[in-house]
Order: sequence, then structure tokens, then C-alpha cells
Amino acid sequence: MKLKRIIFLIISLALLIGGYIFYTLYQRTYSLILVPETKTECYFYVPTGMSMNELVKSLNEEGYVSDTVGFRWLAEKKNLENHLNPGRYLLKVGMNQNQLVNMIRSGRQQAVPVVFNSLRRIEDLAGVVSKQIEADSLSILKLLRDEDFLSENGWNSKTLPALFIPNTYEFHWNTSARAFFTRMMKENKSFWEGKRSRKANALDLSHVEVSTLASIVDEETYKVDEMPKIAGVYITRLEKRYKLQADPTVKYAKGDFGMTRVLKKDLKVDSPYNTYKYYGLPPGPIIIPSVKAIDAVLNPDLSGYLYFCAKEDFSGYHNFAKTLKEHNRNAKKYQNALNQRKIYR
Repeated sequence: MKLKRIIFLIISLALLIGGYIFYTLYQRTYSLILVPETKTECYFYVPTGMSMNELVKSLNEEGYVSDTVGFRWLAEKKNLENHLNPGRYLLKVGMNQNQLVNMIRSGRQQAVPVVFNSLRRIEDLAGVVSKQIEADSLSILKLLRDEDFLSENGWNSKTLPALFIPNTYEFHWNTSARAFFTRMMKENKSFWEGKRSRKANALDLSHVEVSTLASIVDEETYKVDEMPKIAGVYITRLEKRYKLQADPTVKYAKGDFGMTRVLKKDLKVDSPYNTYKYYGLPPGPIIIPSVKAIDAVLNPDLSGYLYFCAKEDFSGYHNFAKTLKEHNRNAKKYQNALNQRKIYR
């Protein structure tokens, strides 16, 4: 009887210890991630090069994992340290530590919608994009200012704004500056394939030249319905070998887009971008053009107009003319309106 009692105690103790171990392992594996009560889901970011210690510390400080010992144990069992994939991970209510470890280990991250519109400067683009992916603005800008790198890929600092097509793109959050550039090359090629390329050829314009003209159209008007008409004026002037005489190119040459009036003295600035001084298109786009302006250039209203001037009612629309005499009358009306409003610069 005594031996049976001892055996019973040993078995009971073993079961108790086994149960405790099982419970502990279960808790460490399936303990729930703590998502804030106000949310059903949130994102956790794993930067490139993050260490295991940094990961555990970040998960704990952000309130997702309270049992750091258990998480470390589970991560070690699954060799997470050697499979610590950077990215943007979606955490949901009801998710446990095992699911979190598996998600990071396999790199199942959520895509990031990267959005940019028509922008004035490459610096602006770098700033906007860096707020949406891991690459910082300095690394993006450094790459986009590397003339050797640009040349290797068929671009230069003057033509570069034509590379970027405003849109919404899906990226992995941990995208580098170089990967961003490569993706933009791919998207640019896709944008110009087919109909747009054929229309550009019909106008005897390269893709960069279309974008360059589109950037001027963008600066001339924000009225989308008027863009084809303005594009038509410039294309007609190009065909007739007239100077474009586009005010936005003078503003660009002077580095002052805020100018309200372009005066005669401004037209003397010596720059290849000054289309009052030099024939043809400038060396490249003066801004990153919008898709609407690009399509307006590819589908111009060729009604024979050679001139246009802002309407004197400040509606944002323009008066168009086929003769210089008619244009001068329109320009006089606008200048008088500016004078009445005491707008001299």
C-alpha cells in the first residue's frame, strides 16, 4: 500500500508539473496581442536592420506584448531572429503571439498606398514619398541627384520630372530609394505603352517633350476643360516655329512661381527655360506634370489659336486669339484689370 501511495504521488506530481508546463507553453504561444480597445486593428512597423531586442522592446512599449519573456521564448523556438523581416504588419483584435511571430517570420506585411500628385520640385516629391515608405527624403533626394545613376538609366536632372506619373501606387513599406526609382521606371513604361505613345509619335514629340509641354499647361491653368485648348496653342506655335513665350517658363527661370505679373525686364533672363528668349521647348518639365495635362497635350484642340491671355474677370479662364492684334486687345483688358486691383508684381 505504501508503494502504491508513493507511485500515485509521483504520477500526480508529474501530471501537475506537466500540466503547469503545458499551461505555461500554451500561454506563451497563444497569449493575445493587446490591441487598443478603441481600435479593431492597427499597424506595427519593423524597420530594416531591427534587432530582436529592439523588436521586443518596441512591441512592449507600444503596448502590444506584455509578456516579453514568453514572446522571447516563442521567438527563439521559431528562430525569428534569423527571419526578422522588415515591413508594415497589420495587428488585429484576437491575434495571438504565435500568429504575430509567424507573420513577421514569413514577411506577410500589408502594402502601403503611396500617393503623389503634380509637384513643383523633385525635393517636394522626395518629401511626400518619404512620409509613406521607409526610405527617408535624404536618401531619395541623394539618389535622384546622382547624375551618373540617372544617366545609366536614361535620365538626367532636367528630364527627371517626366519620369514620375502622379497616381496611387502600392508599395511594401520597407521600400528603399533605389527600389522606388526602379518601380517608377516600370510605371512610366507602362503609362506610355500603346495609345499614348502612338499619339505622341503622331505629334512628333517624345514622351519627355509631351511631359515638358504638359508641365507648362499645368502652370497656365487649373481648368481641366481648357487644357486641350492651351496645349493646342503651344503645339501650333511649335509647328510654325514661333517662340512659345510661356510665362511659367520665365517664372521657373527666375525661380519665382509666385510672380503675378511677368514684366518686360523679366523676359530678359538668360536661361534655356526662358521661352521668350529661346525657340522650342525647354530642356525638361518645369514641374512634375499631371496626367490630365499630359492627356490634354496628347489630345490638343487644334483650332488655329496662336495666343491666349487670362480673362479680365479673374475666373481662371482665358481669352484666345488667332491674331496678334486681337491678342493685344485681350492683354490690354487683363492688364487694366490688374492695375485696377493694384497688382503690380
